[in-house]
Amino acid sequence: MKAKLSSLRSVQCLKIINAISCTLRPNGQLLHSPYVHSVETDVKIRVHGLKSFQPLQARAVKAPAEQMIPWGIRHIKAPQVWNKAKGAQIHIGVIDTGVDYSHPDLRHALSRGINLIQRHLLPADDNGHGTHIAGTIAAASRQRGITGVAPQAVIHPVKAFDYQGSAYVSDIIQGIDWCVKNGLHIVNMSFGMKTYSRSLEAAVKNAYQAGTIVVASSGNEGKKTSIDYPARFPQTISVGATTKTSRIARFSNRGKHIDIYAPGDKIYSTWLKGKYTELSGTSMATSHVSGVIALMLSTRPTLRPYQVKSILKKHAVKLARYAKLQKDIREVHALRAVQAVLKAKRSV
Repeated sequence: MKAKLSSLRSVQCLKIINAISCTLRPNGQLLHSPYVHSVETDVKIRVHGLKSFQPLQARAVKAPAEQMIPWGIRHIKAPQVWNKAKGAQIHIGVIDTGVDYSHPDLRHALSRGINLIQRHLLPADDNGHGTHIAGTIAAASRQRGITGVAPQAVIHPVKAFDYQGSAYVSDIIQGIDWCVKNGLHIVNMSFGMKTYSRSLEAAVKNAYQAGTIVVASSGNEGKKTSIDYPARFPQTISVGATTKTSRIARFSNRGKHIDIYAPGDKIYSTWLKGKYTELSGTSMATSHVSGVIALMLSTRPTLRPYQVKSILKKHAVKLARYAKLQKDIREVHALRAVQAVLKAKRSV
């Protein structure tokens, strides 16, 4: 077996699923080896952005004149939690395009992370998507700038996506593996694809069983009955997007597979070169939910993934306008979720 492996190219170990990724010839002997359980094509996956979004053309603006809390963070009542919890000592893996390490609102929150594309480099962002996600989760400013949902949480940037926002499933599995191995509490996955992957599902399942909370965006095609993978896997907390008026955003995928909704329309957050921009998408909604989970865990770090999902859903706000359609649509509510955790903690 070792001799066969030595002839392969671009071999990467995927320990979390007991597998490897490699370049394989169509008629390769490895396909018929008794040591190989299955072979799967390594397909491309993209960060979730609106079709009209071009990252390098995003309208970047300077810092606001004073400290600012973006509308989505106010809407979910995160500021009302900060006297009890700010996400301290909670570690979040953001598998994305990297992050702007020089951004003044993010410097305090960033660990070294990992660059899966160029291992010897920091996971610096050359797209912007990852920096925007990190800002919504954990930005903090003293005078000018923005404050995220959990301003004392620690972000571990995991750069799996290139400057175009593209990666391969094997990159994502490596990223999940790294997050689990390093004991991170939460993994934010603001990306998706239409294709089912048994390998990706196995990685998500194993992360879940290890106690890692996986939060995933549902997709931005406005589909009414289906969502993207990996959000479709039941071991994730799948997220759809809402607007300022608590309506499901037109672009958001929806349906029975979505666990919870969160603000995702016109979200102002950190951007490249120390600047800021407004983006829309279920990616943005997902970062709000990851931040709320960080607040919950900072009051009770031993919560298991199934407990977190249950509390989030039970204490979310039912959107009344969808009740007549007999649809149980719920929007995340940071204050209610944290209060529920604190109440349960006192009764234990």
